[in-house]
Amino acid sequence: MEPHIDIIKSSGEKVKFSLTKLRNSLKSTGADDKTIKQILDKVRDELYQGISTKEIYNRAFAMLKEKKHVFASKYKLNKAIYELGPTGFPFEHFISEVLKHSGYTTKVGSVLQGKCVSHEVDVIAHKASQTSLIECKFHGEQGFNCNVKVPLYINSRYQDIKENWHQLSKNGNSLEPGWLVTNTRFTEDALNYGKCCGLYLVSWDYPSKNGLKDRIDRLGLYPITVSTLLTQREKQFLISRSVILCKMLINDKFYLDHLGISDSRKTRILNEIENLYH
Repeated sequence: MEPHIDIIKSSGEKVKFSLTKLRNSLKSTGADDKTIKQILDKVRDELYQGISTKEIYNRAFAMLKEKKHVFASKYKLNKAIYELGPTGFPFEHFISEVLKHSGYTTKVGSVLQGKCVSHEVDVIAHKASQTSLIECKFHGEQGFNCNVKVPLYINSRYQDIKENWHQLSKNGNSLEPGWLVTNTRFTEDALNYGKCCGLYLVSWDYPSKNGLKDRIDRLGLYPITVSTLLTQREKQFLISRSVILCKMLINDKFYLDHLGISDSRKTRILNEIENLYH
C-alpha cells in the first residue's frame, strides 16, 4: 500500500511519494528481492511529510552499500553523472564514448565555420555517410532543469552551420538534425520547442526507453564516478587523465599505482568495477 506522503524534490517541487518508483530504482541495481523488501520497509517506516528525495536516496544508498558495493554503485548512477563536473568537459567526453559504443566515430571540441560566425561543437559524430552535431548541457547540481533558452540557442548555432554545410562536407556527408544532450531534464517548453524545430533531445529519462540512463544501462557504460570506494580526489585524477568510464580503468589499471593505492585496496576497487558487468 502506497503511503500518502508528500516529498520534496531537489528542484523544490512537492510530489507524492511512490513506493513503486523506489522499488523499480532498487531493482535496476540487481539487488535481490529480500534486500529490496528490507530497504522498502525501512524507508517506509521512516517517512515523514516533507522529507526530501535526497534524504530518501541517502538512506537507501547506505543500506545498499552495506549489503553489496555494486548495488550501491548502480543506484548512484544519476548522482555519478553530476560528479563528472564541475566543468562540462568530462560530460562531453562521456557522451562521446556513449556514441562510440553505438557505432559512431566521434570527435570532441571541434570548431566549425557557420555562414555568419564560427562555432565550437561539443561532439561531432559520424555514422555511414551521415554527420550529427551534438551539444551537451551539463549541470553540476541537481534541481536545475534545461529550459527553452538552451534549445533556442543551440538551434540558432546549428542553423548557421547548416547554411555553410556544403562548404564543410568535403566528403559529401549529409547533415543530420542537431542533438542536445543534458544530464538533467527538459522543461515542457524546451521539449515542445525541440520537437517543433527538429532538434533531437536527450535527457536523463527522455526519450522514453532511450534516455541517457537507458543508454548507459544498455551499453554498460558506467562513469568512473559510480565507484563507492574511490575518493573524490582519486576520481578527479582519473577524469583528468581521460579515464571517464569504469571499463577504461580495467584496461588502464596502472593509474591506480600512480595514485599510490595499496594492492589490497586496488583489488577491492577493481572487483567492485568488474562486478558492474556481471
